[in-house]
Amino acid sequence: MNEVRDIDEKVVDWTPPEPPTRKVMEGKYCRLEPLSRKAHAEAIHKENSRDNGIWDYMTYGPFSTTKDYAIWVECVEHGTDPLFYAIYDKERGGFGGVASFMRIAPEAGTIEVGNINFSPALQRTRAASEAMFLMMQWAFEAGYRRYEWKCNASNLGSRRAAQRLGLSYEGIFRQALVVKGRNRDTAWFAAIDSEWPALNMAFGKWLAADNFDAAGQQRNRLSKLTEPVLVARDPGLH
Repeated sequence: MNEVRDIDEKVVDWTPPEPPTRKVMEGKYCRLEPLSRKAHAEAIHKENSRDNGIWDYMTYGPFSTTKDYAIWVECVEHGTDPLFYAIYDKERGGFGGVASFMRIAPEAGTIEVGNINFSPALQRTRAASEAMFLMMQWAFEAGYRRYEWKCNASNLGSRRAAQRLGLSYEGIFRQALVVKGRNRDTAWFAAIDSEWPALNMAFGKWLAADNFDAAGQQRNRLSKLTEPVLVARDPGLH
């Protein structure tokens, strides 16, 4: 009889977490609310209706009218996977985009952030970065072991964003999907629970009030604060 070898690390003192719920996540610069047609569709479509290139990488949209966007929101607003959130920018005073938890697998302790669609006004703001932090914070504090980010490999902006947030590059899945009649190679990034304490500290330093001057310009870049946590960097970024 062959002896069974213990070839993998044992997972001890871990209980599968609960799935995310439709609760508001509150930060200094932003607030994430469960996406709702009534509360959010008109405002988000107004902010993100023009062709800014981001729709090329999304599996849905663009939407030519508010009504069309509202119908899409109505189709997804009660879903649990993906579970969509609307992002409110407190500094600007308006809703500017959406993001979701998706591919939620509590039994494995894995969860993905995806469907990230920020209006031009929300992009590169403290609110946008904090929104991503709040979702990561919820996942790890809930007990998830792995937090994933996947994007179209052609979307270099998304790949830079993932690495800036401290998610390590894990490779390219070639011909992973067909989206809008085009091939999509998918770039994979992830952070794991053992990396979370250092990432949490990095975000805390970056979000601190004294990290920004009177004009709101950062003194320390988030990418520099999260860089020591990265296990692998994306070779496609320069």
